[in-house]
Amino acid sequence: MVTNVLILTTTIIAPFSWVNGILVSLIEDVKSVLQISENDPGLALLLVHLNANLKAVFNDPRSMFVHTSVREYLFDGVRFCINPQGIAKAICNQIKESGSKTIREQSDGSLAFSFFGHKNGSGHEVYEVHTGKGDATKVLEIQKLDDSHNLQVWLNGSTEGETSVCNQINGTDASSYPPFRQRGDSMYIFSADICRSVQLFYQSDIQYQGIPGFRYSIGENFINDIGPEHDNECFCVDKLANVIKRKNGCLYAGALDLTTCLDAPVILTLPHMLGASNEYRKMIRGLKPDAKKHQTFVDVQTLTGTPLQGGKRVQFNMFLKSINRITITENLTTVLMPAIWVEEGIQLNGEMVNFFKKKLINTLKTLDIVHWAGLCGGMGVAILSLLYYTYQRGRPAKAPVKQVG
Repeated sequence: MVTNVLILTTTIIAPFSWVNGILVSLIEDVKSVLQISENDPGLALLLVHLNANLKAVFNDPRSMFVHTSVREYLFDGVRFCINPQGIAKAICNQIKESGSKTIREQSDGSLAFSFFGHKNGSGHEVYEVHTGKGDATKVLEIQKLDDSHNLQVWLNGSTEGETSVCNQINGTDASSYPPFRQRGDSMYIFSADICRSVQLFYQSDIQYQGIPGFRYSIGENFINDIGPEHDNECFCVDKLANVIKRKNGCLYAGALDLTTCLDAPVILTLPHMLGASNEYRKMIRGLKPDAKKHQTFVDVQTLTGTPLQGGKRVQFNMFLKSINRITITENLTTVLMPAIWVEEGIQLNGEMVNFFKKKLINTLKTLDIVHWAGLCGGMGVAILSLLYYTYQRGRPAKAPVKQVG
């Protein structure tokens, strides 16, 4: 498994969008708990107190950018809420109790934000998978996740007990795939990182170091075709107010709201916003989307379903927007700000390639030769038998010998 990220010792200037996101989530949580509306005078008073205590909560931020290391930004966490007092302490407690996966409490009581800290180390999910007994094409397909057949992340249907297509768990965990692949077919993988199943479609035949296989890639139904017109409006969680979205609450094409998945206002796109709506791309300079570099794909050995090589490429973004009465945000324009894009890849190494060729490919070639040799030999015997039969039929019959006694 190969994951391409920036060098972890490098110092970077990261957008303070995570702070903006925490503030947005905090305000929405308080509005929900206190049952107050956007125009309620009580919210205005809360925002005044929040603005006055930003320095104590977020380490005296001077702008919407912060100097930090890549390791902290991704895994260890950018610390805040360090020894808060008074109202600042109450604000930090509210942030902690929000339960966001991207925020963890430290041993000294401070908090730390990181994009992947909760994923660093062993996974905590428990999968129950199909053994393939009775149907080999279902081998390793996920049957249950944490003892449940479905998710409870996305919206469900109006009928009680009805599970939406968005909450269905389909496919394998991408460590392997169903065997006996056919040209033109599709298959599913389930990604716990983004809380959803993803359909992969056949693209072409490939050769990986002499091993034949099929290439599969995501389709338009991943994050482009989302909404009621595509019968998957259950992905439109509509948790973010005053952001760039359609009138029905769905985001524009090429973006998926992961708020209910990560308990944080994170938006998923492909790297460089590949295929995303111009509503998002027009606000960002320097985007250079390239399908060859930024598309998710996997090459699979056709008979066994073994992954030969692949790349899972996604980008995480957050909305930057002005928040009323929060001074540090007063000059912000609402924009979907890229935070980081990640490529997680896999390649069959030389040792495994040789093993695969020796145990499978060469064996199949030998069986193929034996098959054709047997077929040709059988046909040869049949032809010779036919010729001999024809020859015998064509010979004149011998006259019977008459004995004289």
